[in-house]
Amino acid sequence: MNKESYLFTSESVSEGHPDKVADQISDSILDFFLSHDPFARVAIETLVTTNQIVLAGEVKTNLEFSLDDINFVARDTVKKIGYEQKGFDHRTLSILNYIHGQSADIAMGVDETDSKEEGAGDQGIMFGYACNDTEVLMPFSIYYSHKILEELAKKRKSGAIKGLLPDAKSQVTLEYMNGKPLRVHTVVVSHQHEEHLSTEDVRKLIMPVIKEVLPSNLYNPDDCIHHINPTGRFVIGGPDGDTGLTGRKIIVDTYGGVAPHGGGAFSGKDPTKVDRSAAYAARYLAKNIVASGVASRCTIQLSYAIGVAQPLSVYVDTHGTGKVNDREIEAIIPQLMNLSPKGIRTHLVLNKPIYGITASYGHFGRNSTGDLFTWEKLDLSAKIKNLLKI
Repeated sequence: MNKESYLFTSESVSEGHPDKVADQISDSILDFFLSHDPFARVAIETLVTTNQIVLAGEVKTNLEFSLDDINFVARDTVKKIGYEQKGFDHRTLSILNYIHGQSADIAMGVDETDSKEEGAGDQGIMFGYACNDTEVLMPFSIYYSHKILEELAKKRKSGAIKGLLPDAKSQVTLEYMNGKPLRVHTVVVSHQHEEHLSTEDVRKLIMPVIKEVLPSNLYNPDDCIHHINPTGRFVIGGPDGDTGLTGRKIIVDTYGGVAPHGGGAFSGKDPTKVDRSAAYAARYLAKNIVASGVASRCTIQLSYAIGVAQPLSVYVDTHGTGKVNDREIEAIIPQLMNLSPKGIRTHLVLNKPIYGITASYGHFGRNSTGDLFTWEKLDLSAKIKNLLKI
């Protein structure tokens, strides 16, 4: 392999992975509040382990609710994922709920008043990224790692595949030549299964899905390394096999390691939290810049201070692929959208119960979800061309 060729790998995990179970519970609780109160302030953390859910966090809302209401949402989320096994069963698991009111000090810094614009809910840095590896302008390895598991889950739930259980992980290694995708080099899938299935049985269930999902122009099954359940047995899984926590799969949630990450998790946080909303805005801007033809790769960084409305900094890097100077692109961003927390929420219509679906198979590159993922729209690309005169 010469210096112009390299391998890059990304991983994904299924909706039944313990950390993703926790993310989905947190986001489903967020959706519960937003469905009744679009301006609710919510920050929910979830821990899952053997037949146990632990909930904690803060809420500010005009909705009258009980902890039983929240517990029902958590239990129903587990049911939809498909857990009805001895060590984790939606019907028998117990829930400890420690959710309480939001700190008045945080609310004071965020709330809009007659004399002060609504501020960011916390300090931090957020990144957005886009590239032309795929039609949805996502890196190939993470996009197809998601798609393999998403398709397996659909077939498991529909009954088209029998014997697979909810917990799974995938990994795709892509070979690049001169910065362009050349071929799929390696695929790894580890999937929880019923006890009666052998490793070869599991392989026979999974290989057709891999062949169905991966694009034939880059994937040759005879010229690709496959590791299907390489440990040989994966019966005990999910929260019974490993504890799960909200926010532990932030690279899976974003760009699979291709782009930097600010470190803040998304799930369980309402859109006043810039960890989430500004990361969505940065993806939206980066995607439209690549879609406009200005660059074939784009990374955007935004930074915020708690209680301050406008970002402290905006940084653009087109990795040497830009048709104009990166500083010129930075200069037009204020004309594309208002990057205050309120401006982002308004532009992307984020005060809606849309977050449960984001919590598995990635927050980006999800065009098939229609208008729910507004940060995936390409409605700025023409304006970008016009402003940059290209």
